[in-house]
Amino acid sequence: MIALSSDMKLYNSLSKNIEEFVPLNAPHVGMYTCGPTVYSYATIGNFRTYLTSDLVVRALKFSGYNVEFIMNLTDVGHLTGDNEGDADTGEDRLEKSAKKEGKTAWDIADFYTKAFIKDFDELNLTKPQSFMKATEHIPEQIELIQRLQKNGFVYQISDGLYFDTVSYEKITGRKYGELSSLDKILEGARVEPNLEKKNPRDFALWKFSPENQKRQMEWDSPWGIGFPGWHIECSAMSMEKLGETFDIHTGGEDLRATHHPNEIAQSEGATGKLFVKYWMHSAFLKVDGKRMGKSLGNAYTLTEVKEKGYDAMALRYFYMTGHYRSPLNFTWEALSAAQNALNKLRATFASTEKLDEEMRTELSEEKLQKITDFRQKFTQSLNDDLNTSEMLSVLWEVAKSNIPSPDKRDLLLLFDEVLGLQLDVKPEEGPVPSDVLDLFEKRKIARENKAFFESDTLRDQISAKGYTVKDSPDGTSKLSKSFTFKD
Repeated sequence: MIALSSDMKLYNSLSKNIEEFVPLNAPHVGMYTCGPTVYSYATIGNFRTYLTSDLVVRALKFSGYNVEFIMNLTDVGHLTGDNEGDADTGEDRLEKSAKKEGKTAWDIADFYTKAFIKDFDELNLTKPQSFMKATEHIPEQIELIQRLQKNGFVYQISDGLYFDTVSYEKITGRKYGELSSLDKILEGARVEPNLEKKNPRDFALWKFSPENQKRQMEWDSPWGIGFPGWHIECSAMSMEKLGETFDIHTGGEDLRATHHPNEIAQSEGATGKLFVKYWMHSAFLKVDGKRMGKSLGNAYTLTEVKEKGYDAMALRYFYMTGHYRSPLNFTWEALSAAQNALNKLRATFASTEKLDEEMRTELSEEKLQKITDFRQKFTQSLNDDLNTSEMLSVLWEVAKSNIPSPDKRDLLLLFDEVLGLQLDVKPEEGPVPSDVLDLFEKRKIARENKAFFESDTLRDQISAKGYTVKDSPDGTSKLSKSFTFKD
């Protein structure tokens, strides 16, 4: 960690400008991320968003801040109509998945929550202080709706309670939907409009259970048996943990049009205070230049990535080759390139295996300056709205530099506190293939004969097969496993 930074700049989706980051109560930073709806496996598109949140947390900690990080898990209330442009229509995703898989909605939520957290860990994402489940915070959501009702922002129709966006604008003087890039938020063109709603932009706070049908997930409330709308959970849970006003809220850019504007309206409608100071959104991940979607068969999961022989950290490296606010195109060729780059970095790191402190040499002024310059360049890239491609570039400069191995290792580890590539994690050892052993023996002979060009060529061939050679001062060499390279 470096000294508390006052130079960090982040793009604020609310102001649509890059702003200097000034926390509300330094060195404390409160941060909330919209997590997954746990009805299915999270895709590599979903995890691009969570990687961005992870980088924000790591960058803040690297810069000296104390981060209180919260993420929700939506296990009720997210309806299928969200895909058609109206999140207040359709089936509950959990209940629909339960019917499809022949399980209870509670079992579905439990299974996919565990699967998500497993993938979350494998991608080395920073765990929040709390994964908050919507079903475990129903009273808080009801209480928030009651506050809104008292302030005059709620009305009731046949299928539930709705937030009145027109009343919100009149009473507060705030414009609804300022966060959205749309000038006016309307109901989706692919669904029939709800004629009972006062305004197409109004959204559900509490939905009534259908008549003559018992849902698996439903609760009693002052207004009748039902379940919370999708949006209310994030406001209730984030304010419960982080207070009525906090620093940073992150999520995917798909949430910027309605979900996050709805969070702002209902939160500020209840409290009369600023809800969040900085909003950050990750751009979409495309696949082969096309939109990602389960119906298109290209919504890959981390399990599918690993089944093809890739390291989870290779996917992490791939995400960071692009800026979080720019669309990124996933191809298997691009992932192979990321895997190979990661392997080379790890091989370089392995070659700098920690020496005894007494073996450190006194650094020249030139090398001291290089180390200082590397730290400054990396920090500048981090402060430049998380410019990860530049951060990786600095990492490579260090890897290729001529600074002493112990100092190189220290710098790589320092930068990896932010990048999270686990450069110091050693691969599992196993039987060495015979062709690798043959190359290793040929290289030993070449070294003995002082055929150094041939020796270097053989080292490269061994490296390309996923193994690292480390030469010791006494003339011996050691062979160890790196990571499998992809064609």
